[in-house]
Amino acid sequence: MSHPYYEAILLIERVHRHFLEVVKVDLDRHGVQDINNVQALILYNLGPDEMTVGELTARGYYLGTNVSYNLKKMMEADYLMQERSPHDRRSVRVKLSEKGLALHKQLSAYFEKQVGMLDEAGLNLEEINKTIGLLRKVERFWTSIINFNRGA
Repeated sequence: MSHPYYEAILLIERVHRHFLEVVKVDLDRHGVQDINNVQALILYNLGPDEMTVGELTARGYYLGTNVSYNLKKMMEADYLMQERSPHDRRSVRVKLSEKGLALHKQLSAYFEKQVGMLDEAGLNLEEINKTIGLLRKVERFWTSIINFNRGA
């Protein structure tokens, strides 16, 4: 693995794992033991919206392959509510409960605090926006490989 592309792939994965640990630290600090960091990110990304499991999956608002398991655990812990669609009884919509909305608010405040700390960490808005642009290009590249079976 000598090309910088390989290092970038590994770094993307490592940065993601670090961010999950950052979320876990905040949950631990607040004594939240009934939801894990992956589930907390699903909750955060769902926010005040209401959507189907399929929509969650399509929007990438989950991590890992077992979104149904994570949603079930979040419902058991009273972070989510579900209801069948009145128009399509096969479709189930999920939304945050009051407990889920409270955790969403806590996570939002924590992420805002992090935004306030960016300058002292030497991270400016221009660099972050360039990084977002680059990551979107990598995402499009990987999507094209998946969709068009390139490179197989």
